[in-house]
Amino acid sequence: MKNFIVILGDQLNLDNPALDDFDPQQDMVLMIEAPYESTHVWSHKARIALFLSAMRHFAETLRAQGYPLCYLQLGKHDFADLSSAWLALLAEYNPQRVIVCEPGDYRVLKTLNDCTEKLTLPLIVRDDTFFMCSQSEFKQWAGNGKHLRMEYFYRYMRRRYQVLMNADAPVGGKWNYDHENRKSFDKHGPQAIPDVPRFELDDITEAVIADVEHYFPAHPGELQQFCWPVTRAQALIFLQHFIDYKLADFGTHQDAMWQSELASGAFLWHSLLSSSLNLKLLHPKEVIDAVAHAYAQENLPLASAEGFIRQILGWREFIRGLYWLDMPQMAKANHYVHHRDLPAWYWTGNTHMNCMRQTITQTMRYGYAHHIQRLMVTGMFGLLAEIEPKQLADWYLAVYVDAVDWVELPNVIGMALNANHGRFTSKPYIASGAYIKRMSNYCNHCRYKPDLKTSSSACPVTALYWNFLIKHEQTLLNNPRTVLMVKNLNRFNEEERTLIQQKAQQLLSALDEV
Repeated sequence: MKNFIVILGDQLNLDNPALDDFDPQQDMVLMIEAPYESTHVWSHKARIALFLSAMRHFAETLRAQGYPLCYLQLGKHDFADLSSAWLALLAEYNPQRVIVCEPGDYRVLKTLNDCTEKLTLPLIVRDDTFFMCSQSEFKQWAGNGKHLRMEYFYRYMRRRYQVLMNADAPVGGKWNYDHENRKSFDKHGPQAIPDVPRFELDDITEAVIADVEHYFPAHPGELQQFCWPVTRAQALIFLQHFIDYKLADFGTHQDAMWQSELASGAFLWHSLLSSSLNLKLLHPKEVIDAVAHAYAQENLPLASAEGFIRQILGWREFIRGLYWLDMPQMAKANHYVHHRDLPAWYWTGNTHMNCMRQTITQTMRYGYAHHIQRLMVTGMFGLLAEIEPKQLADWYLAVYVDAVDWVELPNVIGMALNANHGRFTSKPYIASGAYIKRMSNYCNHCRYKPDLKTSSSACPVTALYWNFLIKHEQTLLNNPRTVLMVKNLNRFNEEERTLIQQKAQQLLSALDEV
């Protein structure tokens, strides 16, 4: 054998650069379902099912295309993890070299590198062409900057790919329409939300779901509502559905949240494309091109088109670049030296805080929550409650179907927890319960009151918010983005400050009970 082509569970496309120049007479593809990939974090059943079903469907595509394939299926081999499987198979087949597309996880890349070094086999790591900015290009853009900002990178990428551009100027005259995309719902809530596309589960997915229930019965989450694309054809249906029925209204309420028992109420006008992008069922450029084309042809709101494209071309590419620029140090970041344990109810939703209960219950049902629920509900509470960053990062990696380390870790460490000291954010993203009340109806159904700080009915988010400001007052006063926020402390006398801190300590000492 000449080349052993390793394909990982988030690299499921025939345009995978590891397959370039593939010779079926001399080369072989290797795919492995390793139990440890589902247990190194306590993975949501829907996340496991999505990865395994998409992998098995892609394996069928490879076989139909004539690729020689060694596929190790869960329950049909004795290897616990990727390392033991790779070492055994590489020793058995003894290829001249191993080829892989850049993994999306530093841990996996290190493991493969350690295996090939142990067997003295050359490892060829090819650039992942399913990102629009390579690692080397991002590193060149970043230079030696200590603090990097997505907005400047986003403008660089808009110019580079001429997306929503008139020569060197942005369409509409402004780069960013985020201020138009922050509206909440009125008292009637969201109206006429498009349904989610549904696919009948085929034999492969049904077998995967049975395997997940058999091999991972105690894992969190449900499978009854499994609705995610597991093939490229299904992902393209999701993309077209978003373009046809959701894009026009996407921007206006993209930050809003609403308590609902319906799937449409959980998903609102969000695209639900992140898992398909992260498994490489879709290419980001085809998604961006489809949105830009729809904007131009259908006269859609620029704020919706630009807001969505910014998430893909700006934030997604930026976060991926930062991950590889800052690993492995990023995984250890803990600027505030927080070491409290993750409350047990993060896995169940069994808390009296309705915002957390709704977000986590939805997460356990679908393996999904939108960006504001992740940032300003579960993430913000983690920061205010002084949760150890690694524990919360592991939780996010475990519970969301779109979670791969390159995207989850920097979003949690940098964006939600500010644990890397403003490496790519200009302030900690914190607010009192008033923000959640403004952006949702969660507070209407909660035992706690968002405007109270110290009583028995005080909102834990509010009490911990003011405690955070008191604890970090001087640092926040020195930051132009937070100086107005922290100056609100001047409204409180010393007795009121003390009461806030006492309430916060009461909450922090019994987080499992809030």
